[in-house]
Amino acid sequence: MKARPVLVYSALRLLAFLVPFGLLMLLPIGRELYWLSAIFAALIGLSLSMLFLRRPLDEVTTGLAERREAARAARSDEVDEDAAADALTADAAPTPAAPADAASDGERRDDA
Repeated sequence: MKARPVLVYSALRLLAFLVPFGLLMLLPIGRELYWLSAIFAALIGLSLSMLFLRRPLDEVTTGLAERREAARAARSDEVDEDAAADALTADAAPTPAAPADAASDGERRDDA
């Protein structure tokens, strides 16, 4: 993914907020209630970006999807199969081996 569409979209979103915020701060009520100006500027900026920034947003999301697909294609099936096989062997608890009897055929040996 190239950084240019992300930078363009981010800059346009910032402008969509900062321009209305600056204009609202010019009003006397905007200077007194700056938080109200910020809320209205955020709502105006959101509306402007939804109306006019569809194409830059599509470019950014397409680039993200391509990057994700490239990362997914880089993983081979063998890696997935090896991970699944390792998970199966790790989950299966090893059964303890039966102890070997010294008297396997019924006779007892004394080594003394």
